[in-house]
Amino acid sequence: IYSSKFTGVHGNYLRPSIVKAGLDPDTLGNGDPSQMSFGSKDGGDAKVWKDIWGCGQGIGAVKQIVPTAELVARLKAEYEAARKELCQGC
Repeated sequence: IYSSKFTGVHGNYLRPSIVKAGLDPDTLGNGDPSQMSFGSKDGGDAKVWKDIWGCGQGIGAVKQIVPTAELVARLKAEYEAARKELCQGC
């Protein structure tokens, strides 16, 4: 969903997270400061980026959801392999 409702700046948000927060994605309105109510409970206790998930152009690159420890281990191994390859002639 492309909306300025949550921050006042247009951004992309995942529809299921908006629905889970108790909001109707089809009637979000806009981020005009005169129409926004940051202190109200119209979104319950939902917080942008914590409960209402933003998404960008890289969202299509996500192929699986893995535990953080697994992702960190993979990134570390990839980093070490690249570092080793770059430093072979050092």
